[in-house]
Amino acid sequence: MQHMPQVAAARTADGKYDYTESFRHVARIMRHADLAIVNLETTLSDVGPYTGYPCFRSPAAVADAMRDMQVDLAAMANNHCCDRGGAGIRATTEILDSRGIRRTGVYRDSIDRRLNAIQRFSRKGIEFAVVNYTYGTNGLPVPEGCIVDMLDTAVMAHDLLSIDHGEVDCIIAVVHWGNEYQRQPDKAQRATAAFLRRHGVDIIIGSHPHVVQPAECDTRKGVTIYSLGNFVSNQRQRYSDGGIIATIDVMRTDDGPLTYRLETTPVWVHTPDYAILPPEVADTIQMEADARRRYELFIDDTRRLLGI
Repeated sequence: MQHMPQVAAARTADGKYDYTESFRHVARIMRHADLAIVNLETTLSDVGPYTGYPCFRSPAAVADAMRDMQVDLAAMANNHCCDRGGAGIRATTEILDSRGIRRTGVYRDSIDRRLNAIQRFSRKGIEFAVVNYTYGTNGLPVPEGCIVDMLDTAVMAHDLLSIDHGEVDCIIAVVHWGNEYQRQPDKAQRATAAFLRRHGVDIIIGSHPHVVQPAECDTRKGVTIYSLGNFVSNQRQRYSDGGIIATIDVMRTDDGPLTYRLETTPVWVHTPDYAILPPEVADTIQMEADARRRYELFIDDTRRLLGI
């Protein structure tokens, strides 16, 4: 996310924008991944004026930072994807395309959806397919001609049944769901997760609550992460001032079935530069006493919730 204090912090002396400092400490984690996916919860534009909550419009430099971190895929289906109407959708998709970042979940038109709704990746002999859905768009209508993939069982079933399991080894669903600031998944999340599992999804990655929710890993069956929390934002209240980076190892020995392993890295957002800090950095740098207290509280809360 990009609230206005974040945009102001990224503004340089020459009036441009640079998010290097914000992502500096986590870029290596992204670059190390064979497949890096993010939830992009804003629209992008080459020109201002830029805006924060409730209708986001952020500098294209966000995509430059994503490219620098070697992000492979932006999941665009979330409650803020229609914040700037059709122009916002077109600008965001064009900016991502121009940076070589693949995308799914939101489309300029039906042709765009046919090309991007199911993203395929081949990594070290394992074939992946990625889909993306949202519960809604904050009551904003989907602009005429554009398409947003919703958490609609008919749409999801159609998409998932169209994936050839003879060609795809692992299906990933990135879903925007749940209740904001609720630290446990609700019945609807669990029901949707069960639906996705029945239709062949192996990895479920959730967002929207703005707080970390529990994660489940079955070595043979896959991974469910109910909410990653906030990777970066200006939300400073307890539980919302950070999130987790999920590293999922998908492995195959010889010709046997896939196995899964989950590692979660808590990350906390330090102001005023909005640097995303993993513990290996945060534990060693100097902070003011209040920042240190807030960081330690977030880390303790997150580790207790996840049992790590």
